[in-house]
Amino acid sequence: MAHAAPDHSHYYVPHHARWPIVGSFGITALVVGAANMMNGSDFGVYLMYAGIAILVIMLFGWFGQVIRESVQGYYNSQVDTSFRMGMVWFIFSEVMFFAAFFGALFYARALAVPWLGGEGTGAMTNALLWQGYDAVWPTNGPADLGGDFKTVPAFDVPLVNTLILLTSGLTVTMAHWALKKARRRALVLWLAATVALGFYFVYLQIGEYVHAYTELGLTLGSGIYGSTFFMLTGFHGMHVTLGAIMLTVIMLRSAKGHFSDENHFAFEAVAWYWHFVDVVWLGLFLLVYVL
Repeated sequence: MAHAAPDHSHYYVPHHARWPIVGSFGITALVVGAANMMNGSDFGVYLMYAGIAILVIMLFGWFGQVIRESVQGYYNSQVDTSFRMGMVWFIFSEVMFFAAFFGALFYARALAVPWLGGEGTGAMTNALLWQGYDAVWPTNGPADLGGDFKTVPAFDVPLVNTLILLTSGLTVTMAHWALKKARRRALVLWLAATVALGFYFVYLQIGEYVHAYTELGLTLGSGIYGSTFFMLTGFHGMHVTLGAIMLTVIMLRSAKGHFSDENHFAFEAVAWYWHFVDVVWLGLFLLVYVL
């Protein structure tokens, strides 16, 4: 059936959108399944995987529909403004997400550990409960509750990953320049380089985790240091993985000629996200690995 001609005099509203309710079922199955799995239920893991599968189907279906509507010319400047505002607020929410985790690191390192060591109002707690506890960072906790471990050297894999992400920020900027100049081949090549760097970062971080668990004794159970280390680096790694997947989709769309020098917000949105990931890593590298 032929599609009706786009009407740019009105804000486009999709009809019969089924993907939001599909996503709701997927998220519910994922959360309920994960909660039951962690509480020892046999069916929890299957429900969790079913939720993940539903969410993957929803993402492919929903984003595919948005791409088709964009290519068919249904979106006008009002929709573009809505997309931009939505992406700005999404990145802001991610900033708050990481701010909470960095805040937890600051509280543990600058307040809780000195307090347990007897500084300030913690003198009585130290004398009665943790006498002799040395308030140093990184800490394995009072009475060595976190066990012995070694930290990941900052100027090893973390430094290499820092250089990788900084380089990827340059390559995605070069890709944007090529898009503005309508040079599709250069655009795809620079995006391919960015994707390769992103996935290489993830590969190196997986190796770092294996090394930490098997040789350094650094695990999620290594006291407050281990939990904050893996919480911050793990969530950032998840964001890098998501960003690399998004860049892969943008690269494939660029190869198909979906973007022009004037109409390419999807590319810009992913580039914004990637630069955000770069900035977070710089803060993480300094506060978790170096200092």
